[in-house]
Amino acid sequence: MAHHFANDIPPRLLMWQRVREYAVPPSMIETATARRAVGDWAGACAAARIDVDFDLRAMRDRHGTDLVTHLRADLRRLAPDLLRWHMLRIAPDGRLRPGLTISLARYGSPGTTLLQLVVRTPPAWADAGQRMSLALWEGSGNGTPGRHPHPHPDRRLRLDLHRHLWDSERSGELARRCGAGGTPSAAPPDRPRALGRPVQPDQPDQPDRPTVHDSPWAVARWAAEAELLLRAEGRPRGAFTVRLGARSRAVFELVAPDDSHAPTFRPLREELPPQEVAALPVLPEAAARVLPDLELLRAGLVSAERLHPLVAVALAASGSASVIGLAPVTGSAPEPGDPHRVECRGEVHRIALRDGVLTAIDHDPAQLRREELLVALGGPALPCLRAIDAVHRTPEALPAVRERLGHGDVAGALAVVEGLLGPGAVLRDGPLREVLETAAARRIDHGLYRSGLVAAHPGAGAAGGGNALGMRPAEAGYRPRLDRRTPPAMRRKRGSRARPRTGLTY
Repeated sequence: MAHHFANDIPPRLLMWQRVREYAVPPSMIETATARRAVGDWAGACAAARIDVDFDLRAMRDRHGTDLVTHLRADLRRLAPDLLRWHMLRIAPDGRLRPGLTISLARYGSPGTTLLQLVVRTPPAWADAGQRMSLALWEGSGNGTPGRHPHPHPDRRLRLDLHRHLWDSERSGELARRCGAGGTPSAAPPDRPRALGRPVQPDQPDQPDRPTVHDSPWAVARWAAEAELLLRAEGRPRGAFTVRLGARSRAVFELVAPDDSHAPTFRPLREELPPQEVAALPVLPEAAARVLPDLELLRAGLVSAERLHPLVAVALAASGSASVIGLAPVTGSAPEPGDPHRVECRGEVHRIALRDGVLTAIDHDPAQLRREELLVALGGPALPCLRAIDAVHRTPEALPAVRERLGHGDVAGALAVVEGLLGPGAVLRDGPLREVLETAAARRIDHGLYRSGLVAAHPGAGAAGGGNALGMRPAEAGYRPRLDRRTPPAMRRKRGSRARPRTGLTY
C-alpha cells in the first residue's frame, strides 16, 4: 500500500478520482452494455445520455447504401459509456469540456465529400445533465452552426485515430496505445519557447533526467503516435507539433532509418514561420498525454475494480492493473436506513426510516405530533426532531448529491436522497432543496438549446443593451468591456474566470 499526503497528489489526479467515482455510474455502464449486446445502439446511447442528431434512412438516400453500412457497423461497435469515460474534462469539477466537436470516424474516399461521425458537447450555459450528441459532419456548409459554438471538428481533439477509446471491439488496444507496460514518461521542460522553435522534452532514457510518475505527458509514445498521424494525413514522414500549453507549441520531426526500425522524433532543425507551423499536423491530445486511469492506478487512488470493465480488462491483460494497481482503504458506506444515534433527554434514541419516512422510532407517534405542534407555535424542539430537520436541510451526503447532479446523474442523486430521507419525505427549505431545484431549472436551458430556441447564452450582452435573446442586433457575439464604470462584482467575476481550455487535464 502506497502512502500519500494530500499535498503530494497533483490536483488533476484528485479531479480524475472524483470523475471516476461520479461521472459514469455503474448503472449507466450496465444498462448501456446490455443494450449494446443485443444490437440496440440507439438504446445504448440513450442510457449513456447521448442524443442522436441524424437519421440513417435520410443518410442512405443522400450518400448511398455502402456508406451507411459502414456507419451502422461503427454505431453497433460504439460503446457510448466508454466514450463518456474517456471524454475530455475541465478542472476543477471534472465536467465535460463544453463546446467541443470531436471526430470519431471518417467515411468516403479522397476526392469525394468526406463524412465524419462526430460527438458534440453543449456550450457551458446549457451543459445541465452533461449530455452529449452524435452527429454527422459533411463540411462547413452543413451541421448546426447556429446552435453549436464550434461545429467544425477539432483536429487536435480527434478520436478517429484512437478508436480504442470508444470502439468496444478495439478496446483491447488500450494498454498498448497508452504505454501501460513501458516506463513512465518524463515531463517536458517548464520553459516554453517561441512558436516554431522546438521544445525538447526529457527523453525517458536519459540518465541525468529522472523520470516521474506524475508527469501528464506520454513522451515515450509520441513517435509511434506521430507515425499513425502522418500516415493518416498522407505523409509517411515529416514534421508535427505538440501543444504543451495555451501559448507553447513544440515542433518535432519524425525520422527512422528504414521501415524495419522503430520511428523516433527529434526537434526540428530549422525555424519555421508561424503560418507553416499552424498548418502542420497536430498530435492528438489523447496521444500526447498519459491515460488518466493509468495515472490513478500508479498513484494508488483507484482500484482496478472501480474502472470501466473494458478498461480494466485491457489493463489487466497487460499486467498493469495487477502490478501498479493500489487501491486505497476505504470504510464501508452505511446501509440506507441505518439508525442515527441522538442523545435526547438523557437517553440515546434512534432515528431511522419507517414507512418511507425518516422518524424518531423511540418516541410515541402521539408525542411526536404534540412536539411538532409545539415547534410550530414557537416552542423548543426535541433533539430528535432537530436532528431530523438537520438531515432534511443539510445532510452529510450533500457533497455527494452535488457531485452526482453536477455530472448529470439525477437518478443516482435522488437514490441517495431517498436512502437518507425515504421516498415519502417532503423536502424542507435548505441547501439540499436548493441544489435539487437549481439542477431542475438548469435542465430547461439545455432543452432550449436542443430545441434551437436559444442559440446563445440568455444573459450574454445584457449589460450592453442586448435583445430578448441576450444578443445585440448587429453584434451577436458582443461582450461588454471592463472599464471604470463596470460594477466591482462583475469585474471580480470576469477577472477570476479562466477559459475552459486552461483547465484541460487530459
